[in-house]
This record gives sequence, structure tokens and C-alpha cells, in this order.
Amino acid sequence: MESSDDGGDPYSTLAKTSLFAFIFLFSCHKPSRVIFTPPAAVIKEAAAVSVITELPAKTTIKNKKKKKKLYLTFDDGPNRGTKNVLHIMQDEKVPVTFFIVGEHVFASSSQERMWDSLQMAREIELCNHSYSHAHNHYEKFYQEPDSVVHDFERSQDSLHLTNDIVRTPGRNIWRTDSIQFTDIKKSAAAADSLQKAGFIVMGWDLEWQFDHKTMSVMTSAEKMSDEIDSVFRKGNTKHPDHLVLLAHDQVYAKSADSFQLRQLIKILKEKDEYELSLASAYPGTTPQKKDTIAIK
Repeated sequence: MESSDDGGDPYSTLAKTSLFAFIFLFSCHKPSRVIFTPPAAVIKEAAAVSVITELPAKTTIKNKKKKKKLYLTFDDGPNRGTKNVLHIMQDEKVPVTFFIVGEHVFASSSQERMWDSLQMAREIELCNHSYSHAHNHYEKFYQEPDSVVHDFERSQDSLHLTNDIVRTPGRNIWRTDSIQFTDIKKSAAAADSLQKAGFIVMGWDLEWQFDHKTMSVMTSAEKMSDEIDSVFRKGNTKHPDHLVLLAHDQVYAKSADSFQLRQLIKILKEKDEYELSLASAYPGTTPQKKDTIAIK
């Protein structure tokens, strides 16, 4: 049997042809890229998770405890005890208000020098305690309201005081924009006249009592601190959480009494619930317009 001129296996030729066709088709075909778009709800949720994970850790902010205000005020200076009071207050670095008697400033060269020291001191406030201190004849003094106003204006002008806060001699009188109080009613007309003239009258909530014969304190620093606590606790102040303490410069001329004053300051500074302030920080001590008066 003769063989074909074409030669070779027909099945082998077919396999080769198929392989070449497959290679050609595969090389020409590029698979398309599949793009998957997630639903909008899934995107929104993912964004929310992203934002939450980026927030800083939650911090707890504690509210700062509101402190009770205590105002240390000293009357009748400058006198023999004023130097000790000023030295203690500066040494302990606490604010204090002096209510000055104009006549005392010009009574002697030493008192004038003390006045100069007060004016140069820091963290203190100087207020008006009248010019004459009524010469200690209080009932007669308050019978003439116009004379009372004139006496305070004389002190204000001669001392060049920079605020209108005053304290009446021998009387616990209040005239602020919210407090109207007169301890002895016969003095009310004079007090009203002072307010009408533009003065802010500040009395006191508690006095550090002293023996008028020996000029010594009658209460120890520890007991005085207890009295302050008690007045605050019972709410016996003219304005809630604000206590004005009255003391007198001349009482602290002796070392034993000035020691008690220093001790009281140290005790008060250790009490976290109190903040010592100047008289001008007391509520209602903003200047009022002249010729106006508000009676409660």
C-alpha cells in the first residue's frame, strides 16, 4: 500500500492547529475588570465607624467648687497698729481693705508716713471712713445728714481716694444696689443722703471684738475662725456666701494681738472653701448715679 504525498498523521495536524488557535485567542483576549459598588447604607455605616474610631478618648471635667468670699476690713487707721496689720497682710500675701479716717492721716508725721506706705502697698484697698469719725459723738453726728455727707466728701477729696466705698463711724449701715440696712433707725436719713450723694455704704457681718480698756482682742484666732464658720453655715450674712469681717487697726499694736491676727490669717488660708477678697469685689458695690436712691 502506497503512502500519501502529504505525509504525517491527520490527528497530529489537527491537535497542533487547535493549540495554535487557543494560544492566539488567549493572547488577544483581556479579561475585563470587575468593579463592585457597595450599597449606600454600607458606605454610610463605614464612614460613621471611621469617625467614631478617630474621636479622642472621653475625658471627665470636674466642676470647680464655688468658694465663699471673705472680706477682711480694718477701721480707724492710720494709727499705732496699722503698721503691724500691713506687715502681716503683705507677709501672708492676702488682700485686705483699710477704712481710713482722714483726720488721722494728718494727725502726726508718723501717721502721714504710714499713709504713704499704705498708698504704695499692693493687694490692699483704701476706703473712706469719714474725715472726723464723728469725734466719737455718733448720735449728734447723724442728726445732720448734710454735715455727714460733707464730712465724707472732705475725706474723699483730701485723701484722693479712687473708689466710692465708705463705712460709717459707730454704725453698722449698708447702702448698696441690693442691700438697705440701718442698725439704729435715727441714722437712716444720713445714710440715705450718703447713698444719694453717690457713696456705697458697707457695714459688716461679723466683728472681731476687743476690750476697749486694754485694746486687746477678746477672742483667739481659733475661736474667731469657728465664729466665721458658724456665720457662713447659718447663712447670717447680708449677702449669701459673702462675709465682711470688721477689725480695728489699733488693737494689733501689741505683739500678742498681732500674733493672733497672723494666726487667723494662716487658719483661713488653709480652708479650701474660702477666698479672701477686697471690698470692691463685694456684690452691689458698683458706683451708682448721683441723685438716685433705691429703698428696699
